[in-house]
Amino acid sequence: MEPLGMSTILLVVCISCLLLSAVWKRGAQGKGKMPPGPTPLPLIGNALQLKGKSLDQALCKIGEEYGPVFTLYLGMNPAVVLHGYEAIKEALIDHGNDFASRAIIPLVEKTSEGKGIIFSNGERWKQIRRFTLTTLRNFGMGKKSIEERIQEETQYLLEQFHDTKGKPFDPRKLFGCATSNVICSIVFGKRYEYNDKRFQTLVAITDENTELFNSGWGQLYNTFPALMEWIPGPFQHLMQSCVTCREFILEEAKEHRATLDPSSPRDFIDCFFIRMDQEKDNEASEFTMENLVMSSLDLFGAGTETTSTTLRYGFLILQKFPQIEEKVQEEIDQVVGRSRIPSTADRGQMPYTDAVIHEIQRFISLTPVALPHSVVNDTPFRGYVIPKGTTIFPVLTSVLHDGKEFPNPTEFNPGHFLNPDGTFRKSNYFMPFSAGKRICAGEGLARMELFLFFTSILQNFKLKPLMDPKDIDLSPMKGSMNNLPWPYKFCIIPR
Repeated sequence: MEPLGMSTILLVVCISCLLLSAVWKRGAQGKGKMPPGPTPLPLIGNALQLKGKSLDQALCKIGEEYGPVFTLYLGMNPAVVLHGYEAIKEALIDHGNDFASRAIIPLVEKTSEGKGIIFSNGERWKQIRRFTLTTLRNFGMGKKSIEERIQEETQYLLEQFHDTKGKPFDPRKLFGCATSNVICSIVFGKRYEYNDKRFQTLVAITDENTELFNSGWGQLYNTFPALMEWIPGPFQHLMQSCVTCREFILEEAKEHRATLDPSSPRDFIDCFFIRMDQEKDNEASEFTMENLVMSSLDLFGAGTETTSTTLRYGFLILQKFPQIEEKVQEEIDQVVGRSRIPSTADRGQMPYTDAVIHEIQRFISLTPVALPHSVVNDTPFRGYVIPKGTTIFPVLTSVLHDGKEFPNPTEFNPGHFLNPDGTFRKSNYFMPFSAGKRICAGEGLARMELFLFFTSILQNFKLKPLMDPKDIDLSPMKGSMNNLPWPYKFCIIPR
């Protein structure tokens, strides 16, 4: 038999591609089941529609054409995208049980194996999340005790700022250490010195892993996991980083176990051990060492990166708008003064400052697309039927940048959260922490941290940018799934 000619091979490939495309298109749009969406290409799906743009902008543009619910292919896998407040609210809140499952993210699954709080599912997720929320409340989330821990950490941070002596510095490390210490006080029952080597390593790994998950490499791995396992790349070092983090948690856990007093738990790890002992005869218990380690890492990572990045982005914005910085400082001086530490009780009397912090979170849309959900069963939704296990992407930017709710949404304007009389204006469209049953468990803690860190720093320092404010670039870094600010340095001058 003669070998096939090149023209024959090309013909076979073309026919195969056309057949695959037809099958995918029929699966996405046929019989009114899956929502409509742009036609995918074989193997790469809708990658071309996402190329060259930030993910949220690309999805918003597709949403303008296909409506608030549409199908998108990531590689060969279909996903349903939710665009706009009404669709996201209807799915995550009104039908929260149907959309409560967490989709599998290959790069995360490689390290977490479905354990912990954020990426677990089913009964494991229900038990661990319920336990975590109760424990966080017991240790003061939203109460005076955790406020005092944050206030204490702000004093350490202010000392570090004073040590810069007005010289340029990059605030990333200091913000990371400060926010990490707040969650460490809850998880480990203690804080760490900013120059502690082990602590620095853990914070650095958290930063590196966040960058990896948000990079083009991370997106490629999540789209083609089997293929990427054979290709050299930064994700190949991920497992060693995770081993280092696990060893840190296990060492802390070992110390806790040796000194545990069940009648007087000191922190999250103590409470977890107590629950483990209570369920030691239950073979199906979810309170295991593996879940203890992953839950601690989830809390540490989530409690560090998002808050520290918001602070970093926020102070870049304030350098861009010195008139807003001055107005916040005027309000701080009027309500708090210079002689005492700000407290959360002050927030009700500081509508402008509160509006600025809300506007920072809205404007940057730090997590433009919420961590993916999936549907628990075949789910009827808006005239379609979404098959069980389908990945769901809620586009939070489409809510935070809604033009009707927030006029000129791409402009930074604290007035978006102020009534005409100057009082604070609440908005149901404020969803930086997502919504529904998978809303961030640490939302209350993060909101408290942001207010206390912002007000304490601005109470004591004036910001001094290294360039003309009009030249400061507020656009996020390219090629990232999260909206991260470009690295910068600035100076701070004592007031």
